[in-house]
Formats: sequence, structure tokens, C-alpha cells
Amino acid sequence: MSKLRYLKDVVTLALDGEKCTGCGMCVLVCPREVFELSDGKAAIVDRDACIECGACALNCPVDAVSVDKGVGCASAVLQGALRGTEPQCCCGGSDDPTCGRGDGQPAERRDKPCC
Repeated sequence: MSKLRYLKDVVTLALDGEKCTGCGMCVLVCPREVFELSDGKAAIVDRDACIECGACALNCPVDAVSVDKGVGCASAVLQGALRGTEPQCCCGGSDDPTCGRGDGQPAERRDKPCC
């Protein structure tokens, strides 16, 4: 089974390699295997698999990882998987009930166009 994906390059995940101490917490807590340890530091190896849950940022002891948790298309991806449909994703705050958080409410992120 292939991994569910966001649309390419819309994830807010970022890693500051200068701050990273290589503790491996991001690798341990990420449910999507987005990170791996390489040369004693964390590395993002599958950015588009990130569901913006925030576990990595929450557990990073040196704040090397940042992500706008809960603002991306994770809800749309999950709803699509549950319903057996393609993800319907909108990050621009449309009032269209197929966009946003998957519950008919507009997306909270307003700084990007529909993704």
C-alpha cells in the first residue's frame, strides 16, 4: 500500500539543521516516517508524507523542527481515505463545504491559495 500524500510542496514542515542535536525524537514520534538520522543529525526524507500533526515539533527539545500543526490538508487526506474518495483540500479559507477542515468549516490557514 502506498502512503497517502499531501499535494506536492504544500507542507509547512521545516527543520533547522543548525539547532538539531541528533537526539532522534522526531524520528521516534513521527507517524509517517518523515525523518531519519543521518550523520548524527535529523534529516527530512519524505516531506510530502507529513500530515502536520505537530508531534515532531512538540517533542524536539531544541526547537529545531517547526510545523503549523493542524492547518494543512491532513484532515482532507484522512477524510478522503475514510470515504474512499480523493482528498478535497483547500487552504485558502473557502466557504465551499468541500474545502477546509472536512467539517464544512473554512480552513484556518489564510496565507495560501487553494492547494
